[in-house]
Amino acid sequence: MASFVTEVLASSGKLEKEDLSGKISKMSRKVEETKEELYEMINKRYADFLPSLQGSEELMIQVDEVSKEMDALKNCIENEVQQNIQVAVTEYAKLKQQLEKNTVIIEVLGHLKEVQNMTKYYVDSLKVWKLSQVPLLGALSSELTVQRENLIHHLGDEWKRLVIWRLPPSNDHVCFTHKQEPSDVFCFYRAGQVLVKFMLKPVVMYPFISVTVAEQQEEGIILALQGLEKSHDERSTPSQVYSKLLMVLKTLHKHLLDVSIGDKKLSAILGELIWEEMSRCIIHECLVHSIPNNSSQLENYSTVIKQTEEFEKSLKEMEFLQRDSTDLLKYARDVNCHFASKKCKDVIVAARKLMTSKMHNTVKITPDYKVHLPNLPMPGQEVRAKQEVTKEVLTLENAKQLSAWSLCLPACRISESVQQLMDLAINTLCEAIGSSTYCALQLFFTVRNIFQLFYDVVPTYHKENLLKFPHLAAIQHNNCMYLAHHLLTLGHHFKAHLPQPHSEGIATFVDMVPGFRRLGARCFLAQMNVQRAELLERLSTAHNFCNLDDEDNYIAASKAVRQDISSEGGEHLHTLCQTIIEEGPLVFTPLAEENKNKKYQEEVPLYVKKWGTFKELVIVLRANLQEIVDRWTDGKGPLAVEFSSTEIKNLIRALFQNTERRAVALTKIK
Repeated sequence: MASFVTEVLASSGKLEKEDLSGKISKMSRKVEETKEELYEMINKRYADFLPSLQGSEELMIQVDEVSKEMDALKNCIENEVQQNIQVAVTEYAKLKQQLEKNTVIIEVLGHLKEVQNMTKYYVDSLKVWKLSQVPLLGALSSELTVQRENLIHHLGDEWKRLVIWRLPPSNDHVCFTHKQEPSDVFCFYRAGQVLVKFMLKPVVMYPFISVTVAEQQEEGIILALQGLEKSHDERSTPSQVYSKLLMVLKTLHKHLLDVSIGDKKLSAILGELIWEEMSRCIIHECLVHSIPNNSSQLENYSTVIKQTEEFEKSLKEMEFLQRDSTDLLKYARDVNCHFASKKCKDVIVAARKLMTSKMHNTVKITPDYKVHLPNLPMPGQEVRAKQEVTKEVLTLENAKQLSAWSLCLPACRISESVQQLMDLAINTLCEAIGSSTYCALQLFFTVRNIFQLFYDVVPTYHKENLLKFPHLAAIQHNNCMYLAHHLLTLGHHFKAHLPQPHSEGIATFVDMVPGFRRLGARCFLAQMNVQRAELLERLSTAHNFCNLDDEDNYIAASKAVRQDISSEGGEHLHTLCQTIIEEGPLVFTPLAEENKNKKYQEEVPLYVKKWGTFKELVIVLRANLQEIVDRWTDGKGPLAVEFSSTEIKNLIRALFQNTERRAVALTKIK
């Protein structure tokens, strides 16, 4: 009978309901117990400030387990209610009401868990703000410090066991060998700095360094840098740099850095630490020097771009890099801009060097002289049309033609540096042909800047010499006229092959021609005024060339015409001769020790017969009339030993103007 009743009840679902009722009762008791335990825990933690972290964590786990059981029970009841809703609506409503009550309690417990997490965050915030003296804060901070230092200590011991740095005895030595004793051990972050300084940067900067990887049973993997014989190449190519860097980084990744810490690998952490500095180093020490020097090499630079892409791809595979494009690859791809900047800089530097060189080295320019312009291709249909028009016009030409020398530059001498400057400008314009629009425009304006720089620099840099030496002023005049002559047609020759700057009009140099002509004329006129003033000053002592039969008048007129040695010229002669007196004896150094050569240097008059005469001449060049007379001393002084009276008189006439004092001095030289 009992089994029959059981079967009937089971079939009707009443037994299941009773089981559910019992389970819900048990669950309610568990909820109440959990609530009491949670209340007791919170009271102890936040009212009494007792450290009960372990109990709290166990209680949170218990809350999660009860929550999961409640979810499962809820699903079971809802399914049962749906199946038997017509049979036991009332009973199931009570059970559901009880379940909802327990659900609310569980939700409250979940909120308390969130409160716990937020409280921890709040405590951390208080620590930052330093606005609270809660004892719990001090306890948490102390525990955090102890655990952190303990972790650092254990990690340091493990790092010391796994990684050993063998640094050279001197920090300025970049080659590593594995034969030296270990000098220090660094933590991971410090190791990144040491890796950059002593291994990665030397690989980039010095082409004579090679990377070696060796495996030994006792010491494990040895990664070392070794210095080879210094190469003739001043810089490593990008391919060489990338190959060496990848050998270092792949070895570290394989044996050390392919380990995850949290959601990151050690290689990713190291990459974040060192990549920015390393990319700058690769750019400034390698890629900058790989930029081509002329436009014909730009096409081959795609190889470097591809090598850079492959290098970054390998770094991403090892997780040293996280983003798709870096400054390194951007720099390589912008080669046209870098080429233009480098070329413009090199051209300006070369031009300035020519402008500040000596002007007196000249070359002769004849009327048939022509600059070496390239044979450029015909610009296209427009040119052919112009040629056809020209052929028609030729039939209408006047029988009388201009001379072949018309519009030619007259024969003259110009500075060799100016001729080289024009060649530099033409070569730069040739580089612009066929380059990208940006590069071509940059090079064109650089050529204009060359001539503008000449206009500003040369008159200022050589100002003193241009006023002092007449022949330099004449050369500068010729230089300016030479540049103006070729600037008339230079732009016309290249304009069909250069992009036209929209804001500046067509590519031309004609606007600079008047300025150069004025510059040359102004320099020549200034020197002419100087010469005119000097001539007037000299002729002022000639007494209008009257009474030339009088000896004094004749001498004065002769002096005015010939003007022998000026005071400034005498000063220059004295300076040059004094240099010989001071440095000439230093030639006599037969012995290795300098202090023992003084004896031979004092014996110069024994080997140079005119040494005394030369020293007396230097004194006369700087002396006044009275000093010369005193050194003559009626033919008994040191000056009389080296010179005759006639020689001294001629020197006096050459060095001093014709005055009464000079006449008196000449009478005393007998």
